[in-house]
Amino acid sequence: MKRIALFLIPFLLLSLQSPASAEKNDQRQFKAAIIIDDFGGGTGGVRDFLEGDVPITAAVMPFTEHSKEHAELAHENGFEVIVHLPMQPKRGKRSWLGPKPITVDLSPQEVKQRVKDALKSVPYAVGINNHMGSLAVEDEEIVRAIVEVAKEKKLYIIDSGTSPKSKFQKVTEEMNVPLLKRDVFLDDISSLSHVRKQMKRLAKITEFTGSGIAIGHVGVTGKVCSVGIYQSMEEFKQRNIKIVPASQLFSTQLTEQYLKP
Repeated sequence: MKRIALFLIPFLLLSLQSPASAEKNDQRQFKAAIIIDDFGGGTGGVRDFLEGDVPITAAVMPFTEHSKEHAELAHENGFEVIVHLPMQPKRGKRSWLGPKPITVDLSPQEVKQRVKDALKSVPYAVGINNHMGSLAVEDEEIVRAIVEVAKEKKLYIIDSGTSPKSKFQKVTEEMNVPLLKRDVFLDDISSLSHVRKQMKRLAKITEFTGSGIAIGHVGVTGKVCSVGIYQSMEEFKQRNIKIVPASQLFSTQLTEQYLKP
């Protein structure tokens, strides 16, 4: 009997834990980033994101009519800016890439120059993610040239996840360049219910892994995407998930050593 009583003591102590202590243990805060692609174009929806209070990361297409304008507006309004680098896909129209895309027929030196030109076209950029690129991201020589510029300029990279055979992880690990990969597309189906569903999926992934990354789009689907994001914020707050700029998903040590100028 004495042995049973001793065995029960730890469980009795746990049951007597104060509500405040229990609540404190449940208050772990998670971080997620929402990257919005295709800034720089003239399709509208820009202010739906850049005048909102959710700290999205603005991925700006280079070499377009509004590249500089949208990058500067995002920066002035306190949003993080990255280059949405156009890269050759396996299928799709050439016109979807815009001017000076990264294609597999380029030499490494030509790739590097185009990446550097893209950075000049998008002021305040602190990272790169790929626009399309299902073909180009599988070419290790092409990817290595991009990563070399990222390392030189102290930029992080987000793999948009357009190909399971992407070489970004392999090359960035070899070169010690910070990389994260997209977990969720928010608006691959353009409906409010789908965006809300994908935001719930982002929340689950973030709770399970500690962080998560979603990608949505400005432009044609931008209004639906922005409304779906804003409508999900109360649930994210209740689940202790904070939306942060993408750079804040990297470790503090990495941020201090690599990303800080």
